[in-house]
Amino acid sequence: MPRGTSPHMGALHRIVLSGFYKMKRSKGQIREREREMADLFHKQADDYAEARPSYPEELFQFIASKTPNHDLVWDVGTGSGQAANALAGIYKNVVATDTSQKQLDFAPKLPNIQYKCTPPTMTMDEVERIVAAQSSLDLVTIAQALHWFDLPTFYHQVKWLLKKPHGVIAAWCYTIPEVNDCVDTIFRPFYVDSKPYWDPARKLVDDKYRGIEFPFERVDDEVDHTGPLEFKTKRVMDLEGFFRYIRSWSAYQTAKEKGVELLRDDVVESFKRAWSEDGEDRKAVVFPVHLRIGKVGNFN
Repeated sequence: MPRGTSPHMGALHRIVLSGFYKMKRSKGQIREREREMADLFHKQADDYAEARPSYPEELFQFIASKTPNHDLVWDVGTGSGQAANALAGIYKNVVATDTSQKQLDFAPKLPNIQYKCTPPTMTMDEVERIVAAQSSLDLVTIAQALHWFDLPTFYHQVKWLLKKPHGVIAAWCYTIPEVNDCVDTIFRPFYVDSKPYWDPARKLVDDKYRGIEFPFERVDDEVDHTGPLEFKTKRVMDLEGFFRYIRSWSAYQTAKEKGVELLRDDVVESFKRAWSEDGEDRKAVVFPVHLRIGKVGNFN
């Protein structure tokens, strides 16, 4: 079971798939940042698809237990479809969107998943045409992506599309992996050293989404808050797989473009020594997953 930490639409609204903090920036700065982030994820799409963890079945069963119907779900920022693939086994239809076609090219193809490459910004008319009609969604999911969004606008549109009052939004992130004491002792300071190359929105992930805006109602009496609730996912990796996970970071790509190699020879050697300490080439790498979940209520 998860563990808890404690008027009508007028002007066109837009989803902006990057950091919510940029609302104060100029339109030119916003567009430039969108292009930068899209380029980062495009360049590392193959590493992302191969190295990132999947999510635990327990997570999806828990979310599904909170939606009265299982007809239609929108998976936003689907990437290479890790969440969409699992949702397709529970919900009749999944609309999975992302701004990167290269990411979508790596996604599993199933008959009840519609993958759609969308522009970084969409008008409300476009959202209804591309994704779903007003009050038609049972569930909106966002896996490891909510911290990139223009949250007030995105949430307004989510509330417009979700069924009232019980439509559910579920957003989760995973924090840094846990291997064993030897590897973690090397990895933790390595991660700290990488922080200058992360986008500021990464701080919301490090905080387990506790500080992220989330204006929704608790889903039922069994869950007395909207989270975060903690789950765990595991992936068996060898050291090269672990390095590929690191190379899938947007921070790794940013550092590389600035002429900085995070996986320097001395760093690689330190990881090799720590990884070989227990004599096992392949290890279970644990990723803590942190879920925010709520229902739309009677939105007017």
